[in-house]
Amino acid sequence: MKEYLVIGNPITHSLSPELHNYWIKENGINGIYNKRQLNEKDLKEFFLKIKNKEINGANITIPFKKDVISYLDQLSLEAEKTQSVNTVYLKNDKIIGHNTDIDGFELAIKDANYDVEGKKVLILGAGGVVPSVIFALYKMKVLSVTISNRTKIKAENLKTLFNDLKIIDWGEASSFDMIINATSIGLKKEDKLNLDFSKYQNCEFFYDVIYNPKETNFLKDGKNLGKKTENGKKMFIYQAAKAFKIWHGIEPKINEQVIGLLDK
Repeated sequence: MKEYLVIGNPITHSLSPELHNYWIKENGINGIYNKRQLNEKDLKEFFLKIKNKEINGANITIPFKKDVISYLDQLSLEAEKTQSVNTVYLKNDKIIGHNTDIDGFELAIKDANYDVEGKKVLILGAGGVVPSVIFALYKMKVLSVTISNRTKIKAENLKTLFNDLKIIDWGEASSFDMIINATSIGLKKEDKLNLDFSKYQNCEFFYDVIYNPKETNFLKDGKNLGKKTENGKKMFIYQAAKAFKIWHGIEPKINEQVIGLLDK
């Protein structure tokens, strides 16, 4: 039986096993998908297991999307451009790192019927998924992308990948069409960003990359302002489907039953 994993820290919130095990069963694949919490010191041994075919593929989540790169033999163009990896697999005895978050985000925004072309977008956070979101936004022809992070130096570091980025202080007010929460604040139901969102009255769309819980306090704040809101569920499903196709060569079905798997 083949084994696939998602690794991260924390990992309890991940619903990847629900999704992948459903598709594995639907397609009659002899395999299982689990989640495993690792520390940075565990990564070397983990990738040796992939090299030795003890593990057949893995998804990477917070906080390892950049850290894993040093253990890989090759990066896809998307992973190279973003310096972010969320999917790994073995091909010709080489461990390949790929980034399916880009497609996941782009398809999710299109699904939400929101056209970002020519729009000004603010991203809160500068962590692992942010380069993927920025890459997708530029691909969709946004007017501008601005980053605000509590640790400003992390936001500044992203300019080495994307020259046109704008950086503002945490809590600084300006006019944006869309605000994206890409921080991990919201994984716990009591988490709050402690920002005054009444400063962003002109914003049309509040988007959160978090999908569990399905309504974070950030999205509640957006809803209270009468704005369009969307969580990261569709992004998560679409990026997972891309990873599934890489590993199994099968395009998995995305239907109401699949979407319902994440409604916890």
